[in-house]
Amino acid sequence: MDFAYIAYTEDKKLVRGKVSASSEQMATQMLSYGGYRVVSLKEVVRFFDKEKFLAAFARIKPTEIAMFSRQLALLLESGTDIVTSLDLLQEQVTNETLKKTIGAVAADIRAGSSLSVALSRHPRAFSTMYYRAIAAGEQGGNLEIVLRQMATHIEKGIKTEKQVRGALTYPFIVVIVAVIVVIILATFVLPSFTQMYAEFGVELPLITRILMAISDWFNSYGLYLILAIIAAVAAVILYMRTPRGKQWWDTTVLKMPVLGRIVHIGELARCCRTMSLLIRIGLPLPEVMAMVIQSSNNKFIANNLTGVQEDLIRGEGLSRPMNKREVFLPLMTQMTKVGEETGNLDNTLDTVADSFEMEAADKTASAVALIQPVMTIIIGLVVGFVVLAMVSAMYSIYGSFSG
Repeated sequence: MDFAYIAYTEDKKLVRGKVSASSEQMATQMLSYGGYRVVSLKEVVRFFDKEKFLAAFARIKPTEIAMFSRQLALLLESGTDIVTSLDLLQEQVTNETLKKTIGAVAADIRAGSSLSVALSRHPRAFSTMYYRAIAAGEQGGNLEIVLRQMATHIEKGIKTEKQVRGALTYPFIVVIVAVIVVIILATFVLPSFTQMYAEFGVELPLITRILMAISDWFNSYGLYLILAIIAAVAAVILYMRTPRGKQWWDTTVLKMPVLGRIVHIGELARCCRTMSLLIRIGLPLPEVMAMVIQSSNNKFIANNLTGVQEDLIRGEGLSRPMNKREVFLPLMTQMTKVGEETGNLDNTLDTVADSFEMEAADKTASAVALIQPVMTIIIGLVVGFVVLAMVSAMYSIYGSFSG
């Protein structure tokens, strides 16, 4: 944000100008370091801020954050100071939003902030878990290692997401194409045949009459049906944005026959991976659990993690509270117990995450392999029904003329 200031210089001259900073306090510090004694400082409020408007729609991809982390670690290991490293990275970045964010982080560090504090002022780019991990790296003197670990963590999350998205792309496209084909048949093709059959005045077969009735109904009420579906979907989405709706949806997803297991083990894999990373970095377990709860995408699992955190603070450890809750699978609870007893909790949780991710990938592939023939059969039945109805009608007309 921009601030308009009035200040005195060291030789007592009154000056006016503008300065960009993340907060009023930071703007004051920047001016003080420049030798100005601030008299007045006000935020510049614009009627239309083009940069803020574009930034609201700009997106920083996780891959860009992972690359930023690896490059920053490399520069720091080579002996380059943090501010110079950020300046070099700012010149290389192509994403304008990330470029400005890195510039703001560098400016905050020049004004006296630590890297973690500067990153925390940009939550759209750097998550709470990210800057807390960086803070732990700063305190432990192993910032480069933490940056690389965060990059690996982000990349593994991206890989898992791509696998699921890629597996579901084909079925989704098939469903969309099938719906479009049915709509075209019911709206444009079938009415033409209906009018032709009516002109012959022949009694049509039952299957043809059923198809014509469906076509007539869709042409009369199809728009209302589509609007009703859109309204229902919108209502469900709005309800899901409420705490109760989010809880209901996340619980329902976990109970679904095939998808539920995939979502379940995928979420547990993410939890194990996050816990392993934060424990390895050196954060205390209660704080680790707070970060895991915050990063969880499933409200039901997050609530159970909250219960585990409360029991952990009461001194029950980590595996025992997990064992009391069915949402945490036996492999996770048993390996957590082994990790606690051996003092190797980060590696055991990492192993569990690998196992869950492999299972999720296998089950996703199996589900897609099952969906494809099912969708093919359904589309074949629909097309076969339409063809049979039209051919039967043709034979009826031919038979009436032959008789």
